[in-house]
Formats: sequence, structure tokens, C-alpha cells
Amino acid sequence: MHDRTATPNSLVGALPELKAQGRDLRIDACRGIALWCIFLDHIPHNVASWLTFRNYGFSDAAEVFMFLSGVTCALAYGGALCSEGWPGVIGRTLRRSWDIYVAFLLLTIASAIMVYLAGGGDHADASNTRILFDQPGPTLARAAILLYRPVNADVLPIFVLLHLLFAPLLWLLLRWPNATLGASFALYVLVHLFGWAVPAWPANHWAFNPLAWQLLVVLGAWWIVTGKQARSWATSRPVLIVAALYLLFSLVIALGWRVATLHALIPQPLAGLFHPLDKSNLDPRRLLHFLAIVVLAESLVPRDWQGLKSPVMRGAIRCGQNSLPIYCIGVLMACASHMALVSISSGIVMQLALSTGGILAMVAAATLLNLISVKPRRQPVTNSAGPRENQSKMMSLPAGP
Repeated sequence: MHDRTATPNSLVGALPELKAQGRDLRIDACRGIALWCIFLDHIPHNVASWLTFRNYGFSDAAEVFMFLSGVTCALAYGGALCSEGWPGVIGRTLRRSWDIYVAFLLLTIASAIMVYLAGGGDHADASNTRILFDQPGPTLARAAILLYRPVNADVLPIFVLLHLLFAPLLWLLLRWPNATLGASFALYVLVHLFGWAVPAWPANHWAFNPLAWQLLVVLGAWWIVTGKQARSWATSRPVLIVAALYLLFSLVIALGWRVATLHALIPQPLAGLFHPLDKSNLDPRRLLHFLAIVVLAESLVPRDWQGLKSPVMRGAIRCGQNSLPIYCIGVLMACASHMALVSISSGIVMQLALSTGGILAMVAAATLLNLISVKPRRQPVTNSAGPRENQSKMMSLPAGP
């Protein structure tokens, strides 16, 4: 039997539910805001980073970005499954993985060129490119197999691997969604019990251990596949109360880390339980904090929220729709901003100017990418696939990152 007629009802039912109300712009807006926050956080000692999530809780924009990549992958590849079958899904995952791989290599080379033009020195150490200058051949060879990564480019190799594996992951989620999520969570637990990690070079350290962070991607895809069933439980009143209390608690603790006047008010044994948090392996307390954010966001921000029409949100949406190039642009601009702060001025005015200019440049680049993108006009569907398949065929969310 053909793949498209054998597609399980779980995903076929989930996609038209979203399509019935049009594209969910909340996804694009959240990805865009996450990209802005990542850019601001990548600039060391930047006063504008006080606008980002990491100062007000245990998690930050990285969790948002990773989870939403799972969401968008499920939507994009799920739509491809309904219209093209499994060969189409596999072809799309391979192409997207190749796109991210090429972007990673180009970003690595561009980062090295930028540091070289700035004179190297401390910039080479800060960006982890000194070894590239000292041992260009071995370093580029290891970059080609994803073992070497300059600073702030760590997330792209993870997405190369996850897109390569997303077709079998989707196959499992369609048949045994809860068991698949359970297996992903079991791997996450084993990482924390036994310190499992993927090899890296030269320090054998990943800023984002793929074996741990895969849980957020699987969770995002599971969130879409299970549809209303998962969201109805997650937004129940008891869960909302617990989530709100945990977010309030994490806000107090996080501010206590960073604000001297509050630090003395928090019992040190209690503060010590939540600091430091292991970002590399996705500390469970970070994970719980992010899940609390998801629960409240799903409940409090409706699909038709009028704020999505504001100029700021429209800019975020455009960035979210072009997440891969905008992420790469943000990494390069953060590197350039750091150099400017070191070489020209590190004052607050300079920090704010570079931060504002960087975000405006990201929005301008995303707007330009939307204008020059060429999308084939959709032809009327004349086959007998049925309304569900036809609706899914019209889904057009770019797969993560």
C-alpha cells in the first residue's frame, strides 16, 4: 500500500487542526525572539542581555529554540509525509541536514576570517579559533566531521544530526508517541547518571550535549503529534498553578544570583541547590523551568493574539521564518560586537547601540530574505487524496533550526 494511504491518523489529524486556523505565527514569533536573545547573550558583559530570559529563571532562549525546532520539524515533515510519503520525508530531512552542515562550515570559516582581520590575539582565544590558525588542516578536517566548533556555533552540528535522524524519529512517534518520548527521556536520564556524551575536539566538550538536548526536540515533535490530548492535560488548572509557582520561585532564586541586594535575603543552602546549573547536559531544573514556560505560554497567549500584528512581533516573525541564516548572522554580529567593545569602547551606550543595531540588522536581513525568496505558486489539487491530505499538503513551516 502506498505511504500516503498508510499514514497513521494521529499526525493526519493533528496537522489539519492547525491548518484550519491558518499558520500559527506564535511559533515564528517565539523563534525570532529566541534568536534575538541568543544574539544579545552571545555578547559578553552586555547590559542589553538583561532583557533576555536567562536572568529571570533557570532556562534561557536555547531551550525555546530547541523545542520549537522539534515543533516545526514535526509540522514540516509531517506535511511532507501526507503529500509525498516516506521517500519525500527522507529526501527533505537529508536536504535540510545538508543545508545546515554547509551553513556550519561557512560560519566556521567566516568566524576565522573575521578574527584574522581583527588581528587574532585574545579574539582568537575567545572564539576558539586559535587552534584553527595553529593547525588549519587537522582542525578543518575535524570541523568537517563535526568534532570541532568555534564558539557559539555548537548548536548547528546538533541540528545536522537531529535532521538526519528525524525520519525514523517521526516514524516511531506516529506509532508509539508516548513510548518514543519515554525512550528519549530514558536516554536523558542515562546521560546524567553515567555522563554519556558525543566525542568532541579538542577539549572533548559540547556546549550542548546532543544526547541530553535531543529530549527537547523529541518533546516538541511529540507535542504536535499528540495534539489536543497533550495540550489539554498540560493546561489543566493544577498544572498551571504548579507551573506558575515554580516560575515565581525560579525568578526569586535567579535574581538572587545576580542582584546583590537580594542575594543576602536568600538562604545560601537553598541558593546552592540551584547554582550552578549544568547547561551542557540540560540540567533537570532548567528543563522543568522551560516546561513551566511552555504550559503558561500555551494557556495565556492565544493563536489570534493581537500583539502578533505589532511592528516588533512582525520583525520577530520574519526572523523566525528564516531561522538558519538569521542565526548565522547573529553569531557573526555578536563576534563583531565583542571586538568593537574590546577595541573601541565598552561603555553602556556602545553596548546598547551594538545590541539595537544587531537586532535591526537581523530584521532587515530577514525581511530581505522574505522578499527575494521564490516560492512556486501552488496548483489546485485535483487528486483523490482527500481533504485531510490536501490541507496537510498546504502546510509550509520551515523545518528547524
